[in-house]
Amino acid sequence: MADLGKLVKVDLREAWRNEAGDFTPWLAQEENIKLLGETIAIDLEVETQEQEVGPFRADILCKDTANNKWVLVENQLEKTDHLHLGQLMTYAAGLDAVVIVWIAEKFTEEHRAALDWLNEITEEGINFFGLEIELWKVDDSSPAPKFNIVSKPNEWSKAIKATAVKGEMTKTETMQLKYWTAFTDIMKTSGTVVRVPKPAAQGWLVFSIGRTGFQILTRVSNRGKQIGVYLNISGPHRLKYYDILCDKYKNTINEVFEMKPDWRRLPEKKVSHIELYYDCDPTEQKSWSGQHKWLKESVEKLYEICQSIIKKLDLMDYLPSEEEGDGNQS
Repeated sequence: MADLGKLVKVDLREAWRNEAGDFTPWLAQEENIKLLGETIAIDLEVETQEQEVGPFRADILCKDTANNKWVLVENQLEKTDHLHLGQLMTYAAGLDAVVIVWIAEKFTEEHRAALDWLNEITEEGINFFGLEIELWKVDDSSPAPKFNIVSKPNEWSKAIKATAVKGEMTKTETMQLKYWTAFTDIMKTSGTVVRVPKPAAQGWLVFSIGRTGFQILTRVSNRGKQIGVYLNISGPHRLKYYDILCDKYKNTINEVFEMKPDWRRLPEKKVSHIELYYDCDPTEQKSWSGQHKWLKESVEKLYEICQSIIKKLDLMDYLPSEEEGDGNQS
C-alpha cells in the first residue's frame, strides 16, 4: 500500500499576518492572481493595488483580458462583515467594475445570501463572486492556497432575463447561438489549452490570451459566406505593438499556418488585426463539423504561437519606421 501523507489545514495568519501588508501583495503576484482567475474562469491582469475611490482604497483592481473590463477584488482575512460588504458596493460603483470578487476566510450565511441576491437582481454582465481562502499542507510541506467558491453568478438565469427584456431572438441570433454552442461543446469535449468562453447570440466569440489589449476572436459572416479567426490588438499603444509583432515575429507566426494570415495595421481604426479566413456557409448546419474543426485548430495554433510572444512584448523594442502611420505595412 502506498505511503500517504496527512492533509493538515493551516491558519491563514501563519502565512499572512496582515491583510493589506501581506495578503494583498501576495495575491497581486502574477502566479497567485492566475490561480484566482482559474478559480472563477477569468483571465486576470493586475492594474493596481490600493486603488483610491474617494476617501477609500480598493484592495486590487484587475482587467479581464478577454474584454478589457474592470474586475474588483476585495480581501478579508477573517469572517465577512457588513463593513466590507458596504465597501465592496462603494468601490464597485466608483470604479465602474463589472465583476466583483470578495475573498474572506469565512462567509456568513447572510453575506453569501446577499451576493446570491445581487447576482439574481443585476443585469447580465454584472457578476459577484464570493470565495473562501484556505491554506493546506501535507505533513511538513509548505502550505498551499485553495480558493472555494461559495457564491457565483447564475449565468443561465441572467441570459434568460436578458432575452426576456430584449424580446424574442431573431432568426440570425438563434442560428448564431446554436452555432457557437455546438462549437464550444466540441472545444470542451475534445480538450483544449484555450479557455472556452460562453456561447452567445452574436456573430463572434472572444478568447482571452492573457494580456490586456490582445484577444483572439472567432467570427461568422452569413452575408459573406465566411468564418474567420483574428488576433485583435487594441489600446493606446496598439500600433507600436503591431509593428513589433510584424517586424520581429511575422515569419514565426506565418509559418504555423498553411494559409498565410492577413496582417492589417489599420492606423485609421481602433483595432489592428492578424486574420485568417475560411470560405464556407455557416448557415449550413450539415457542414458545421468541418467548420468547427478549422476554427478549433486555428484558435489553438494562434493561441499557442502568440501567447508567449505577446506576454513578453515590450514597448522598448519599438523602433519607428519611415512608413509609420501610412497604413501600408502588411
